[in-house]
Amino acid sequence: MTPKGEENHAASLDERITGALVGAAVGDALGGPVEGYSPDQILERHGGRVHGVVGPWNGDAWRTARPIAPYHKGDGHVTDDTLLTHALIRVYATVRDHLDAYAIAEHLVPDLMTNPRWIPELEAEALPLHRVFLAEKWLVARVHYGHVDPREAGVGNIVNCGAAMYMAPVGLVNAANPAAAYAEALDIAGAHQSSYGREAAGVFAAAVAAACAPGATPDSVVSACLSLAKDGTRAAIEAVCETAARHPDFESALVPLREAVAPFDTVGPDYRSPSLAARRPSRLHAIEELPVALGMLLLSAGDYRGSVLGSVNYGRDCDSIATMAGALAGALGAPVPEDWSKTVAEASRLDLWEPARTLTEVTREIFRRDVHRRRAHEAAFTQIGGLSCSD
Repeated sequence: MTPKGEENHAASLDERITGALVGAAVGDALGGPVEGYSPDQILERHGGRVHGVVGPWNGDAWRTARPIAPYHKGDGHVTDDTLLTHALIRVYATVRDHLDAYAIAEHLVPDLMTNPRWIPELEAEALPLHRVFLAEKWLVARVHYGHVDPREAGVGNIVNCGAAMYMAPVGLVNAANPAAAYAEALDIAGAHQSSYGREAAGVFAAAVAAACAPGATPDSVVSACLSLAKDGTRAAIEAVCETAARHPDFESALVPLREAVAPFDTVGPDYRSPSLAARRPSRLHAIEELPVALGMLLLSAGDYRGSVLGSVNYGRDCDSIATMAGALAGALGAPVPEDWSKTVAEASRLDLWEPARTLTEVTREIFRRDVHRRRAHEAAFTQIGGLSCSD
């Protein structure tokens, strides 16, 4: 295992963005085939823990075993987490500046509903809208058909990790500035989520931004999250990370981490049979995915394999947990295993590196605009009698 922060000192912006985005996609693909199951079920199904790319849970019967979700999860296929992450990058590439909820309405929603793309789990060209979950279809229903104010469109949606899972690009655009990433993600996520689902989107973006800071470590990432997170989200992160700090590896932490997050999770013990209170707005609760991803990052000391494999073997919504953990480890500078990234790229028929190149270019453009805007503000503030930065 690489010591905490060792990779971080030499990692450039390009490397951090590439590591975060490729790392997120690989984590997504590794978690997809075991999503929805418990650690014990995963252990029994695979005759041990998952250590890399595996096939579908139901083998060759993947298309008919769950007719409501006939997706080819496994064999290196990314899921909707990655599809939406790449879609958000396309919005940044179009706007070439910071985004808000209106940018989601004007660019992301049309992209989901009008531009067919290769969907790995469907093994076909299709509209991304046909693959995303109901909570993501909400974007189209509310914003496009309902003409709701984009800043408020997330209100009424089922509260889940749907917005948080694709917020890594926001953290990368605001690299080393967690507070700015938090604010931008909250604005963007207003079109999609409310309550602790929206809060998690802001905190995850902040975590990614914090991971990009010089000398960042898993501890500094968690500290940044705790400085910004509110209500149940903050309490859940604190409880899970305190538990993670007491364990040497993910194997010993699987059950304790679930116990730590359970009081804040509304879904309940059986992930496929949610409780009556599941996914309802609350100031006391949190999504499960982000706290657990941070916990896995901590107990693996930022190591990519440890962070992602811990997340995958945790089960439940583990594709999203591994997406977040993979993004954070990659942003810290931990290398993504080349055999994993190559397998996922080939199986998914996606160039996992092109979105990173695009976002790196756009991020630099946005930073130049930010510097110009700050200097213009300083000049104006100085002229009306305020203090200049030199003072």
